[in-house]
Amino acid sequence: MTASVRDDLLAAGLAVFDRVGFEAATVAAIRTRARASNGSFFHVFGSKKELAGALFLEVLRHYHAAVLAALDPVPDAGQGIDRLIRAHLGWVVTSRREARYLFEISRSEWGEDVRDAQRAQNARLAEGIECWRAPLVARGELLPMTPVMFVSQLIGPAQIFCRAFLSGRDRTDPRSEADTLIACAIRALMPPDRIRKQ
Repeated sequence: MTASVRDDLLAAGLAVFDRVGFEAATVAAIRTRARASNGSFFHVFGSKKELAGALFLEVLRHYHAAVLAALDPVPDAGQGIDRLIRAHLGWVVTSRREARYLFEISRSEWGEDVRDAQRAQNARLAEGIECWRAPLVARGELLPMTPVMFVSQLIGPAQIFCRAFLSGRDRTDPRSEADTLIACAIRALMPPDRIRKQ
């Protein structure tokens, strides 16, 4: 079985889940969309749930890669805040279907293997952000706070705005609010004397 069959099934799963939701999606609809036989599907994935978990981890990996790419080359505090928020907003808009799947599908029914892989991927993202952030905190360029608080202040407001966009409640392109979101994050994350020097 080639990797392309797996990729075709994941792409088909994403399209079907996006159109009808996880519960209403069927293996038959996914196979039809991917032009794959029943045997091909079950050779790669044991169930719709297994495909959904694999798809979630794949989309999460793409999102994390887009976020971490914003930190290369290594930016100063203000640039990093700016780039990370713009990376988040940009990925949500340009990967709207994937973002809807990543941020809106229920994962309560997924097994521990998917949750363990998610935790591992999240830890790699947190480590990448922390490698950039920790020296800036030590130099007084970013306010000291826990990594979780930092990310919630950095991405939280943008994520709330993005969820409204993804659900269709607000049709405004989230990138149009980037400057405001960045200015708010800078005020929340940088010492006031450092902000004046920006």
